[in-house]
This record gives sequence, structure tokens and C-alpha cells, in this order.
Amino acid sequence: MSADAEPELELVRVRVPAKINLALRVGPRSEDGYHPLVNVFQAVSLFDDVTAETAPGGEVGLQLVGEQPGVPADEDNLAVRAVRLLAAEHGDPGLGVRLTLRKTIPVAGGMAGGSADAAGALLACSVLWDLDVQPDQLTALAARLGADVPFALLGGTAIGTGRGDVLAPVLSRGTFHWVLGLSAQGLSTPRVFARFDELSTPAEEPLEVPDALMEALRTGRAEALAGVVGNDLQAAALDLRPDLADVLERGRRLGALAALVSGSGPTCAFLCADESAAIDVSTKLGREPAVHAVRRVHGPVEGARLIS
Repeated sequence: MSADAEPELELVRVRVPAKINLALRVGPRSEDGYHPLVNVFQAVSLFDDVTAETAPGGEVGLQLVGEQPGVPADEDNLAVRAVRLLAAEHGDPGLGVRLTLRKTIPVAGGMAGGSADAAGALLACSVLWDLDVQPDQLTALAARLGADVPFALLGGTAIGTGRGDVLAPVLSRGTFHWVLGLSAQGLSTPRVFARFDELSTPAEEPLEVPDALMEALRTGRAEALAGVVGNDLQAAALDLRPDLADVLERGRRLGALAALVSGSGPTCAFLCADESAAIDVSTKLGREPAVHAVRRVHGPVEGARLIS
């Protein structure tokens, strides 16, 4: 190696955010088994850290840090699948890595924790292995792994169509303050969609984002946004977990402007007027026996990013 050559990286760390669904419109299941979606994502300040370290050729190891029962620590983990896909498509199947996932995003919580880890692994390994991968190529790989993975790369606020993976960034001014009520038990996304199919009748009108929601994001007014957030999967999630309805109602009574289930649940998201109101709601909500844990977050925040 010449004196002025850059040394090879041995460790890369990426931070990647959770998401909240500000609006989730769901169409009837298609013949391919998927549902058409119109999804307004917002990335929020609850993060997983993905660390990638060099490993002997072909070895892919995984270590989990954090109390996250139920997260697979083998080839079934979406981050491991992401690494394998990246190496096969844009690198060398013999490339190796040791991944460490430091998790704070809930598992099976409707906040795309697994998708966030996959996005973080894609970015971390593309840098670690010094691959010539363009952002749009990384996004295309992300879409092959799952509908929420591309947004974890992008972050901010965006509309997702198709299966939720065709993204268009949305102008959003200011900062929105949220309180998250976490549950001790997760909800299976396939199970929630199956219950949605049982409860719903096919919608005849096209799936659209309300103009009022877009205007609320443009102006940054939490009060306006509160009146137009919504989730078509919420009824199915509440049918499977009736206790969540009480949590949502309690949050409203404590002063939240709006309360909704995030994605397929069971995380309950409470929009607050400002940071002070969010502190007040989080303090009181944390005393509720039905709430396992509370997190106070804000959005939008950027997507997957290098932190070392």
C-alpha cells in the first residue's frame, strides 16, 4: 500500500430511525397476496444502531444488544438477509461481516424496527466493503427486502405507494412532538392484515392522501395534523388487542391532540401540541398499568446515516 493510500475500514456504524404512519390507507388484497397501500411515513427520533465489522470471507455473524425478545439472531434476521443480498448483487458472495444491532425500536411494534436494521446493514456494509453502489441501487435492494426498508434509508417524511415502497419525499416544516406508548407484547403484521381482510369490504374509491394532511405538514401545525391522521389497520389491531383502545383513549384524556395505532401496532402514537405538552403526557401515560414503556420522540428526522 502506498504511503498516501487510504487504509481499509474495519468498522462502520450506522444509526437508523423508527417510523410512524401519519396516514395508512389500505386497499383490498390483490391476487399476488399483497395489499395496495398509500402510506405517509414520518421518521422519528427512536433509533437502532447497526455496527458492521470486517470478518473472514463469507462469514456473517450477528450480535443483538438490548432487551428485544423474539428478534432472530440467525439467517432469518432481515439485517442478515440484507447483507447477503448486497454481497451477491453488488459485491462478492465471499465478503464477510460481523453485525451488532443495538436495538431500542420495539419488535413487532408497528415502527419498522426490523426494516430499520436491514436498511442500516445495507448502508453500513456498502461503506465497509467500499462498494460502488449508488443510492438508487441501494434503495432498489431495500425494496426487495420489504416495503418499509426503503423509507428507513430515506427518512424525513414521505408518501409510499404500491406496496408502500415507491417513495416521494414530502415537504414538512417544523417539528412534530410524539409520545409513544409501547406494549409488552408485539402484534404480527400478517395477522393484522388477515384480520383487516376479514373485517373490511373492498373500497371502491381510489386510495388518496387527504389534501388537509399535506397542508398541515407544509405549515407545520400540529393542531391541523391532528385532525387528519388515520390508519386503516387500526380497527383490525384493536379487534385483536382490545386493550389498546383504552390506551388510546387515556392518551387523549391526558392532553394528546391525536392518538392512533402506528402501522400494524401495537405501539400507540400520541401527537402533542409541543415539547412541553409531550413531557406532560409522557409522564402521566407512563403511570398507566396497560403501558409497558413510554418514549418521547420528535420528527421528522433523517434516515439511515453514518455515525462513525
